[in-house]
Amino acid sequence: MEFGPHLLLASLEGATTAAVLALTAMGLSIVFGVMRVVNVAHGEFYMLGAVLAWFIATSVGTHPALGFVAALLIAPLLVGFLAAGVDRLILRHINYDPERTIVATIGTLYILQQTTLMTFGPDARPVEPPFNSRIALPWFEWGENGFEFYFPWGLSTTSYKLFVIAAAVVILITLWLAITRTKAGLIMRATQQDSDMAQAFGIPVKTVYSVVFGLGAGLAAIGAVLVVPIQQAYYLMGHDPLLLSFIVVIIGGLGSLPGTIIAAILIGISDGIISVFFTPTLAKIFATLVVAMVLVFRPTGLLGKSTS
Repeated sequence: MEFGPHLLLASLEGATTAAVLALTAMGLSIVFGVMRVVNVAHGEFYMLGAVLAWFIATSVGTHPALGFVAALLIAPLLVGFLAAGVDRLILRHINYDPERTIVATIGTLYILQQTTLMTFGPDARPVEPPFNSRIALPWFEWGENGFEFYFPWGLSTTSYKLFVIAAAVVILITLWLAITRTKAGLIMRATQQDSDMAQAFGIPVKTVYSVVFGLGAGLAAIGAVLVVPIQQAYYLMGHDPLLLSFIVVIIGGLGSLPGTIIAAILIGISDGIISVFFTPTLAKIFATLVVAMVLVFRPTGLLGKSTS
């Protein structure tokens, strides 16, 4: 009776990680898919979303639910507008050259990180969840006396973690519908397929790039706002999300949105299970090995398309 229930609990923890990771990696994947830009500052936009969530929730200062809703609405918008400004002021002027873009986003990373440190300080900041009741986990198995059902029996999760999973699913479905069913999504897909042809047909490609860059950063900020009641906001917290997002995007296929979701679920669930039964370090090693295997046997990723 011990292994199965703990596996269920570890899977739920991994699903929470996968939900946040899917949102964060989806932002990175969209930016690369449309703009062919490797945004090394993506993790710092995530971090900024978390820190702004703490600041907004603290500033509202009333019921935790009101502060959280305000943070969920305002922080991603602020981060998205800031990212769009970075595109207009920096990336556009270097003509999205791959090498210079990487250097520019590395510079942006340190600017965002150090500005956050000077503005908000080095301390980790907690955000109170809007709700956080314990939910007992049921379990059943075939025992000596036949079918046995246990509830409650010890292990539990929280209502907020289940909310994070549900919220990520709703956001990702909404994003998918927006990309595949709306005029704005059609413009994004046309720009992704052939930016020169899109420009010839009157699509303002540079404006699309700014919107896409802001959307990618905004998705990372949404993931950060959702996770910050579980993990405290901290000015150095952008490293792991950036690394895991790159791992997910490489495994799923550069620019492939379905591949990104599949890879996020794979890495998130495995991270939760391995971290519970072994160590978090082993989970990161496993993710790195998966990337190596993908690069060796399928360089385009699970659902990526060859450019040749």
